[in-house]
Amino acid sequence: MIQFTVADWAAWAPGLHEREAWQAWSKAPVLPAGDDTPALPEVPAMQRRRIERLGRMAVQAAWWCSCAEADGVPLVFASRHGDVQRSFELLEQLARGEPMSPTHFGLSVHNAIAALYSIVRGERGNYLALAAGRATAEAALVEAAGLLADGAPEVLVVVYDARPPAVYADFLDEPDPFYAWSWRVRAAGEGARLSLAWATDPAGEDASAHGIEVHRDAGASLDDDRGRADVHGIAASAAAPASAPAALPAGLDALRFLLASDCSREHRVDGLRWTWRRHD
Repeated sequence: MIQFTVADWAAWAPGLHEREAWQAWSKAPVLPAGDDTPALPEVPAMQRRRIERLGRMAVQAAWWCSCAEADGVPLVFASRHGDVQRSFELLEQLARGEPMSPTHFGLSVHNAIAALYSIVRGERGNYLALAAGRATAEAALVEAAGLLADGAPEVLVVVYDARPPAVYADFLDEPDPFYAWSWRVRAAGEGARLSLAWATDPAGEDASAHGIEVHRDAGASLDDDRGRADVHGIAASAAAPASAPAALPAGLDALRFLLASDCSREHRVDGLRWTWRRHD
């Protein structure tokens, strides 16, 4: 088990740009939809032109959450699919026998967005990029906990994802909206105090379609919860939670857990049961 404090957070998704909007969304979550893209005014135009839509979302969320006084903070960028649209376009060019752009190839690798962020921010600390399927958000926090244990005062965690090209539709096993969020994670201090535990769970995939269960505070409205479950497919109960197909991708549901009043969250995937708890 790991324990950590979320000192600050930021997020960006189509139609959800402000903290107040995200707080309201966490009480009645829906899949973000729309074509808007962050303007990213913090980044010089020459560099901004190289960043695709998903990268802009990730960089914007990270920028808003970063602390100017914290120098050399480790970065953990986590995305299940990454900028797969750019990779797919390169594969199409290769299949047609066309030359591939070295620049586009360099920007298609999984750590490209993290590298671009570190360059435009002038960050000199270490960064890593990871993907862990539907447990990508959990893996990012485990990596952050390791960095904190090694002595880092805090870690900037950025989780982001986007809709893959239509050719991959038959392989998708959860919703796939555009979104990005960032947490400033510390070992202790002021902020939301969370823990994350994991254990083997061979039957986990049979328990629910996407393996997400939600435990609400005793004071939460059962009527609100039932309405939320009916509309969004999220299992919710003030007593014993039930299971149902989750309407949110697992990575985005982790943000909802932070912002909502849930006391715990379970995510079953790939033979593991991940248990999130709040200790505020």
